[in-house]
Amino acid sequence: MAQDFEKSYKSQVTTAAYTLITSNSDDAIVGIRLTNITTSAITVDCWVDVAGAGTTASVVYLADDLSIAPKSSVELIQGGSKVVIQSTDLLRVQSGTADSCAAYVSYIDAIS
Repeated sequence: MAQDFEKSYKSQVTTAAYTLITSNSDDAIVGIRLTNITTSAITVDCWVDVAGAGTTASVVYLADDLSIAPKSSVELIQGGSKVVIQSTDLLRVQSGTADSCAAYVSYIDAIS
């Protein structure tokens, strides 16, 4: 069976949490790139909110207060690694500085 590759992005991540993916099945995240689009260092958080519960106990950070140098990128998933998310899980991102980060995610929808 062919896999359904998808993308999600936010060109200007703000200081408010933004949901990049809301899983509706068993999905596999195969890439997350965070890029500082400013001329100053920034910090970024990226996390999975398991079952979209929104509680401290349900949040699993992929990056917590990650510093990104000016005009630089960070790849959070490397070397063929994958992060599996399941129905109602949320992949979220937030920057410490408004409009300072671009986020791009590649994932497989409904893995089989």
